[in-house]
Amino acid sequence: MTMEEFEKLVDEGIKAIPEHFLKMLENVDIIVEETPTTEQLEKLKIRKGVFLFGLYEGIPQTKRWSYSQALPDKITIFKNPIEKVGDSDEEIKKIVTDTVWHELAHHFGMDEGSVRKAEKRKRI
Repeated sequence: MTMEEFEKLVDEGIKAIPEHFLKMLENVDIIVEETPTTEQLEKLKIRKGVFLFGLYEGIPQTKRWSYSQALPDKITIFKNPIEKVGDSDEEIKKIVTDTVWHELAHHFGMDEGSVRKAEKRKRI
């Protein structure tokens, strides 16, 4: 899959988020990279063989006071790990959509445990 095709899937994943959540996004960029950097993997203590699909870097909305001259938060979606796990274009699309949702949940202040619980409820 080309980078352009993958970025289109990320855009579709963003559009799949309910409108009322999209309106609440503040000062956040969503970007695509081929792979996580060594520094990102080390910071998160990601073991070899574990795939990182996305990463939220910033201050969650629940922990900030204002955005006076602040750099935007960043959500990065990683193309190569998602493609390695996805067996088909349809599965890749689902992983991308789920990853966008997961990282946006962090932006809104949910910790990893809360996001995982919400994901389990969503699948039921």
